[in-house]
Amino acid sequence: MHVRRGIAVCPGIAIGPALVLDTEGVRIPSQVVPHEQVMAEGIRLRQAVDEALRQSAERQRELTRKHGRVVGEIFEAKSGLFEDGKLIGGIEGLIRAHDYSAEYAVSRHVRGILKQLDAAAHVPQAARLRGDYVDFERQLLEILRGGRREPLAELDEAVVILANDLTPSETAELDPKLVFALATESGGSTSHTAILAGALEIPAVVGVGRFLTDVSGGDRVIIDGNNGLVILDPDDATVERYEKARRLERSRSGEHRVQSRNVPAVTRDGVRITLLGNIEFPSETRPCLDRGAEGVGLYRTEFLYIHKGHDPSEEEHYQAYKAVLTELGPDRPVVIRTLDLGGDKFTHSAAGYNTQEKNPFLGLRSVRLCLRNLPLFKTQLRAILRASVHGDVRVMFPMISTVMELRQCKGILREVQEDLEEARIPFKPDVPVGTMIEVPSAALIADLLAKQVNFFSIGTNDLVQYTLAADRNNESVADLYSAADPSILRLIDRVTKSAAAAGVAVNVCGEMSGEPMFAPLLLGLGVRQLSATPRKIPDIKRVVRAVALPDCQKLAAECLELETASEVTRYLRDHLRRVLPDADD
Repeated sequence: MHVRRGIAVCPGIAIGPALVLDTEGVRIPSQVVPHEQVMAEGIRLRQAVDEALRQSAERQRELTRKHGRVVGEIFEAKSGLFEDGKLIGGIEGLIRAHDYSAEYAVSRHVRGILKQLDAAAHVPQAARLRGDYVDFERQLLEILRGGRREPLAELDEAVVILANDLTPSETAELDPKLVFALATESGGSTSHTAILAGALEIPAVVGVGRFLTDVSGGDRVIIDGNNGLVILDPDDATVERYEKARRLERSRSGEHRVQSRNVPAVTRDGVRITLLGNIEFPSETRPCLDRGAEGVGLYRTEFLYIHKGHDPSEEEHYQAYKAVLTELGPDRPVVIRTLDLGGDKFTHSAAGYNTQEKNPFLGLRSVRLCLRNLPLFKTQLRAILRASVHGDVRVMFPMISTVMELRQCKGILREVQEDLEEARIPFKPDVPVGTMIEVPSAALIADLLAKQVNFFSIGTNDLVQYTLAADRNNESVADLYSAADPSILRLIDRVTKSAAAAGVAVNVCGEMSGEPMFAPLLLGLGVRQLSATPRKIPDIKRVVRAVALPDCQKLAAECLELETASEVTRYLRDHLRRVLPDADD
């Protein structure tokens, strides 16, 4: 049994067979076969090796023809593994000794080799050899599985996903009914993988560090999303303990959800706080209502685009927005964020702009991309305005860094409104307009931006990233990335004061708003709306109901005097334990 520790990003406990994405890309159907089938498995292995050798020779000839003998010889060295009698013999030995299936024996044997290479990473040839063995494993497994690589969207059995990392589109494909949990070697608490896992309510642990060489497809794995643990090949006692904990957790979760849904988010001194939900897909609207959300504070729309060969039509946009509004009813707000592609999110529309950029996070992303592609932008705005007749729609522009950008976006919105009027297409003319505050420049000119909008929404994930110059997906700078940093608190304080002076509402929609320890601080800084993933709403409501506003204001003033993120974090955790002694922070 091996225990690895990472960052817990979505709570819950899951037990199931592993699907190792980055090395296999296929699901191994079984670990063992009936003893009488062992000889047949050996024959299958030899046939797969022969086929792999044939494919490699063909590939080598093609490369030599196209690129010359030097390139062909490089590929020849890679394909030589299929002629390595010791390597193939080791796999056959596992089949005979343990009744392993051919697929599992391949994965198990290569796992051991990769682990040895990782231990010898200082050796110059280790990295190249590692890649060769990964290719060897992947090619054999594909042949043994009939040349079929299994997309995540086509799983037919429940698994635990293990990977170095997952792209947003890969994570968006996951079906919670067929994916018990996921764990990744890289990533942080505010990565898009983490955010999507939370939205889909899949137990998840990220930033575990290298562990994929310790596990093969089909191995039993436990993911403890409460404590950030990944347990490989657990013993029976550990499985029994976690099964019991999982049953108890499910029972308590159902009770907590019902209780929270039926009580208002009011502080002890009677101040009403609005709690909203963050969603990615229309299907998340019901979980928002089930957990007591009063609307949607952030409807991310880029997953209408990602993983498609074409841009969504105006009708596709309209139907997605209408579904959410219809589910929520006329009195609950829905804040629709316009397209936020770029950075680590690419699609058909963005390909021509972002793929060649050296630093896409500081490049043509979000509203910058939309302002360069007006047909794309106007299609979405038309759909949002058309949907406004079905409920309380509010439009929000992301990644605004200057007043001029915001004015341009509002100008295009007015153009779309005029087009709809001319076409006699119904819409609400007074749709509230807001802007995200997620780059330092926006926070510093919040007083100027407040003159242009009806509301602010502070996106703390990017605000932290850009303020501290620390990539939120890079575990190497994870110690720098902290929403508790004094610089972040001071920027939020500046934004809330500017908004109050202008009579503009302020919401916080980043991961910070879903962390119980930050809730009293944000209330003390003047925030009266918090928007979080649905699963976090009951916990935030519980904190709100346990505090009084004067105490929160005192807490915020004291935190603004602290000098380091660790001091702020320690202070907030101590305060939460005093307010809620049984809180799990």
